[in-house]
Amino acid sequence: MAKILHESIIPRQVPRATTSQRCIRTNDVENVGRTARHHTFFEMLGNFSFGDYFKKEAIQWSWELSTVEFGLPPERLWISVYEDDDEAFEIWHNEVGVPVERIKRMGEDDNFWMSGATGPCGPCSEIYYDFHPQRGYVDVDLGDDTRFIEFYNLVFMEYNKKDDGTLEPLKQKNIDTGLGLERMACILQKVPNNYETDLIYPIIEKASELANISYALADEQTKLKLKVVGDHLRAIVYLVSDGVLPSNIGRGYVVRRLIRRVVRAGRSLGIKGEVKENLEGAFLPAIAEKVVELSTHIDSDVKIKAPRILEELKKEELQFVRTLERGEILLEKMLADALSNVQKSGTMPCLSGKDTFLLYDTFGFPVELTTEIAEEHGVTVDMNGFDQEMENQRCLSRAAHNVVKLEAEDGASLTRNIDETEFVGYDSLSTRAVVESLMVNGSPVVQVSEGNDVEVLLNRTPFYAESGGQIGDNGFLYVTGGENQQTAVVEIKDVQKSLGDIFVHKGTIREGVLEVGREVEAAVDAKLRQRAKVHHTATHLLQAALKKLIGQEISQAGSLVAFDRLRFDFNYGHALTDTQLEDIEQLINGWIGAATFLETKVMPLKDAKEAGAIAMFGEKYGEQVRVVEVPGVSMELCGGTHVRNTSEIRVFKIISEQGIASGVRRIEAVAGEAFIEYINAREYHMKNLCSMLKVKAEEVTTRVEKLLEELRMSRNEVANLRTKAAVYKALMIGSKAFEVGTSQKIRVLVESLDDVDADSLKVAAEHLIDTLQDPAAVILGSCPDEGKVSLVAAFTPAVVDLGIQAGKFIGPIAKLCGGGGGGRPNFAQAGGRKPENLPSALGRAREEIVSILSEKAS
Repeated sequence: MAKILHESIIPRQVPRATTSQRCIRTNDVENVGRTARHHTFFEMLGNFSFGDYFKKEAIQWSWELSTVEFGLPPERLWISVYEDDDEAFEIWHNEVGVPVERIKRMGEDDNFWMSGATGPCGPCSEIYYDFHPQRGYVDVDLGDDTRFIEFYNLVFMEYNKKDDGTLEPLKQKNIDTGLGLERMACILQKVPNNYETDLIYPIIEKASELANISYALADEQTKLKLKVVGDHLRAIVYLVSDGVLPSNIGRGYVVRRLIRRVVRAGRSLGIKGEVKENLEGAFLPAIAEKVVELSTHIDSDVKIKAPRILEELKKEELQFVRTLERGEILLEKMLADALSNVQKSGTMPCLSGKDTFLLYDTFGFPVELTTEIAEEHGVTVDMNGFDQEMENQRCLSRAAHNVVKLEAEDGASLTRNIDETEFVGYDSLSTRAVVESLMVNGSPVVQVSEGNDVEVLLNRTPFYAESGGQIGDNGFLYVTGGENQQTAVVEIKDVQKSLGDIFVHKGTIREGVLEVGREVEAAVDAKLRQRAKVHHTATHLLQAALKKLIGQEISQAGSLVAFDRLRFDFNYGHALTDTQLEDIEQLINGWIGAATFLETKVMPLKDAKEAGAIAMFGEKYGEQVRVVEVPGVSMELCGGTHVRNTSEIRVFKIISEQGIASGVRRIEAVAGEAFIEYINAREYHMKNLCSMLKVKAEEVTTRVEKLLEELRMSRNEVANLRTKAAVYKALMIGSKAFEVGTSQKIRVLVESLDDVDADSLKVAAEHLIDTLQDPAAVILGSCPDEGKVSLVAAFTPAVVDLGIQAGKFIGPIAKLCGGGGGGRPNFAQAGGRKPENLPSALGRAREEIVSILSEKAS
């Protein structure tokens, strides 16, 4: 990182350049498919001049590229220029030869580019293609996308906009152009919109095939959904290929939102995934394979990463389908109620913010999908109400974390006369301070006596308040009297921030009485602070190691820096292997052994980002930020406490790695003193295990394996005995079979086998089918455990030939017992959670099978 800091400002290497840039745009995602050329993913071709050529050359070369290289008819090209840019107008007309009637002057909103409120800017000129020249030159509107498409934009960066709004000429004039690949393809391939070019249409064709519909014959609404599938999947595949995985934050949420839009569009088109074991599978991978195929000659990395891409899409789709089904059922009822209320009141139909928030908060249903579905039904959504519910939730969350009330009973603010707490804990672990305020159970008091819990506000403190993932310090407040004798001792167990930078010290009066206005000696527990410092610096090293060994796309999703461990959550779609975890540990311990001194600086946020410092996504920073750097390893924006040298960490050990949400992994680790405690605890348990098993430590694995094998054999013996018992019971009830039918006699048996387990019930049914012989139908039930029901249906070939399927028959019966199930036409199993309903369910099964067979075999 130090290298980046020194090389962040380097001389320009080239005077001109050409580029092909992949772009993602989702701020107007709702327009995808509705217009001819809105996309979430598109490629922008460009040429740039950095003080080299300027307006004349840029215009002439853009015309040459369009009319000569791409072969576009000159008479179909129209030009727009900024209303005051006479120079560009003259070049287009006199130098290039474009007729005056095909050059349009346009205002600042359309044809003047600015990088921001101030800074480099300049007029721009655009080239449009005319699909319908027969419409003539009268009342021409270049914004009419039924006739024109803008495909080339030339920005002439020649001014600097100052704070007062005036423009001053730049010493170095630059060119920045952009030509849309998809738009040029649309023109050259002579198709009505970008979606029907060979960049996207093959994806749409695949989706149409899976939906069993014809795009050419489809109505506009169906075409819209197919375009959404084609456009979004193209964006999704390239994003995941580039390491952006679905998550709930940042770029990851862009991917997740696009996937969810595709899933919903595909399901509404009737596209279904491969069905396995009566569970609907995912369809996104099948369509994504077409995107991968189209990318082969463009980006070879996509094909290499295809297995991971397809697996990620499958996992995300199946997870969302479960959410979608729960939310859609409730949303359908809410929309029906909204429309019903309209008929009664005559008002506009609207889904309340409270209902929208319920879908979002309880069922995980995305608010943007709620809005889209509601609009399709002609119902608006009260977004103001939703935002208010969100704010109420945040307030409740804050209230749950802040046990300190910052308002007195009479409503006067406690903090009216209290300044922000001065934090001196970076440089000192103790300081003299004055008690500014005391609170007990959230109410202000002037003194607190021994044995009471208290919340203390000081004018200055060495205690670190919980923030940035690091927990608050522990320690003591001492009040001394004459001759430095202690008159009160307060044990501090937590420190929180409230209302900005007011530190709230939470503790218990262990001795004496504490009063407002008294001076105290505030002392941090040095050993615990050192543990926190060790774990915080180790967390920075862990993030650096993950980025180095797993991928730069790794981003932090949360963290905890505690005295006994550290926890780091990060966005990644797969479990790390044992080898990867070992490599991470080895790399971090190598950095620790290098005994590198940390560097801490306070600098402007802009400078810190330019230096390469990592910022936490979604975190708010002030103009000045604190940067903690392990030179050559890590550089992060961080307000936490850290070791002076990596050698203080001593050793780093990962103790667990697991998934905590879709696309989010969690690593827990220990370092320093916490590592020693961890090893001692494991040693203690190992000694106990050795004592119990009467073996040496190195023999424990072999002994446990032997015990597990003995257990497995014992369980097999028990299972065999249960099977024999089930067969015996089957022999006992076989005589209860009865015949149904007139033209064909079918033997039927519907009975309960008490507490027989599911596997044994299956064996019993198979035995009975063989015993009764064809044609026969056997339906058995049992209650193997408390709150558990097992059911099985077995039909011989002759019964199946009558059109009766075991899988379809047993499902409704299982529902009567609070469950479900299914299987093959000749054999099916099911389960339930209501044993008390089994007798009536078997009674229904007997009635149903007799009725069906009587009709079929009459």
